Amino acid sequence: MVGNRTVTQLVAAARGGERRATARLLTLVEQGGQLADEVAGATHQLVDNAHVVGVTGPPGAGKSTLTAALTTLLADRGRRPAVLAVDPSSPLTGGAILGDRVRMVEATAAGVFIRSMATRGHAGGLALAVPGMVRVLDAAGFDPVVVETVGVGQVEVDVAAAADTVLVVVTPGMGDAVQANKAGLLEVADLFAVNKSDQPNAADARRDLELMLDLSDLTGHRRAGLPERPTIVSTVATTGGGVEELAGAVDDHLEALRSSESLAVRRQDRRSVEVRSRLDHLLLEASAAAVALASVDGSADGEAPGATAKRLADHLLGGPDHTR
Repeated sequence: MVGNRTVTQLVAAARGGERRATARLLTLVEQGGQLADEVAGATHQLVDNAHVVGVTGPPGAGKSTLTAALTTLLADRGRRPAVLAVDPSSPLTGGAILGDRVRMVEATAAGVFIRSMATRGHAGGLALAVPGMVRVLDAAGFDPVVVETVGVGQVEVDVAAAADTVLVVVTPGMGDAVQANKAGLLEVADLFAVNKSDQPNAADARRDLELMLDLSDLTGHRRAGLPERPTIVSTVATTGGGVEELAGAVDDHLEALRSSESLAVRRQDRRSVEVRSRLDHLLLEASAAAVALASVDGSADGEAPGATAKRLADHLLGGPDHTR
């Protein structure tokens, strides 16, 4: 039970449009544990209806403002967008700093469901709970679900594993040529938005992207299963310039995925990545417990670290040596 309702009742309420129930389910998933597993069991058969859009890019590119403008436009058109804003963790409390929420006031007023969560140190700017939270929003009937990640540079490409469509936001004058090439953003991008395109050197930024896409065509450095060359859209998020064109490009990419039968492949890959991530997490917990136990009982005393690791690995993985 969660309060006076079961997880099943909360899921039913969320699917009926109750936002409070949706928020409670998201909290349970973010907290982890047995209740999070119950939420996963109650929602995993109710998904794959929402278009999951990942928004990433270097810090300061205007990702939050552009996300707010895009989802506000969609809400005004009668759709039910939701935003999962992955914020940096507070060094004091571990909670989300909520900077993204501050920049999305207009979207909130338009009825967009927005939830901030903390990275909690997870590599790539995506917390371990993100796939489960996306499932909750999908099951609750939100579409699209936008995952807007922290701008952390070269490890930001993890968003590709969590989304159907990846939008990379860049801006003029921020070393975009280096960022796109060095951070691997070309490999994950389905769409590019050159934001702040009212700046004088916006044409140069767009030209750099076009050149690198030309080079990726020759070298084959392109995300697997990409149905077509990534579209580049020029935007000015603060004024709404180019946002309607961007919304059209996002919808067009979904249709391209469907027509090329790449959508099902990406979603299966997404499930595999989540299984791997959770397995890695469980193995790390088990290995930490095994090392702590070996330290407490003294079984590793006088033994080389490599030999201790091998013995513990055999024990954990069912290898030939089951002795401690």
